[in-house]
Amino acid sequence: MAISDLHVRYEENRAIVEKLRPSSEADWLLVAGDVGEHVADIRWALTVLSDRFAKVVWAPGNHELWTPPNDPVQLRGAHRYDHLVEICRELGVVTPEDPYPVWEGAGGPAVIAPLFVLYDYTFRPPGAPTKEAALTLAEEAGVICTDEFLLHPDPYPTREAWCRARLETTEARLAAIPEDLPTVLVNHFPVVRQPTEPLWHPEFSLWCGTEATADWPRRFRATTVVYGHLHIPRLIHVDGIPHQEVSLGYPREWRRRTRPPGRPVQILPATTEA
Repeated sequence: MAISDLHVRYEENRAIVEKLRPSSEADWLLVAGDVGEHVADIRWALTVLSDRFAKVVWAPGNHELWTPPNDPVQLRGAHRYDHLVEICRELGVVTPEDPYPVWEGAGGPAVIAPLFVLYDYTFRPPGAPTKEAALTLAEEAGVICTDEFLLHPDPYPTREAWCRARLETTEARLAAIPEDLPTVLVNHFPVVRQPTEPLWHPEFSLWCGTEATADWPRRFRATTVVYGHLHIPRLIHVDGIPHQEVSLGYPREWRRRTRPPGRPVQILPATTEA
């Protein structure tokens, strides 16, 4: 099962997390980022979920990496991420820094690979050949991601430099997976460009991924790619591979949907559910 974008700073979303239960004692839960912004909230939610599911696998979102001025934990960038990894290890939650677990249940075996590769401003809107041009278009449209103010890349000089480092490390780990095993790739950001096409503001795609991962689903034998971030829960197929967004989103968003909020999406065995 998989879910993302829990955003537990909202009381309505926190109540949903409190009610989340597995359908069986064997269920794993893939959490594709944006649990919350404050370290205490992230710890609370992952504690609740790890107490209930047989295994929880977490990939960070951009919100976890923010350093809000009112969070008692003022770690920035990679140091903040490392701190969250240590919390996960205390709780038994699998992170992108841990050995990839193998799902042996129905629909398996499959390597579950939580990823952390960030973005590098290569998902640019039409008419923007460079990052600078794209940022100008976004500013003119009034669409600037809060990451520009709260997601610090320390000790890297830029977010795209951090992304390049993460890409190199992650690609090597994926390449080392035995070739006879399929994978489930779990990343907060979509790993291909197509999921960003319905965005009301195409300028926001800048903060949504990197072109460098476009061939990863094919190269690394993905049976499914799990992602969040866009708050557009749906199932699409790219090159025949299912890409499943599993976000809960903000209360103002999930209240408009007919589907009950907070129901995790089944990933394995594969379904056709959007």
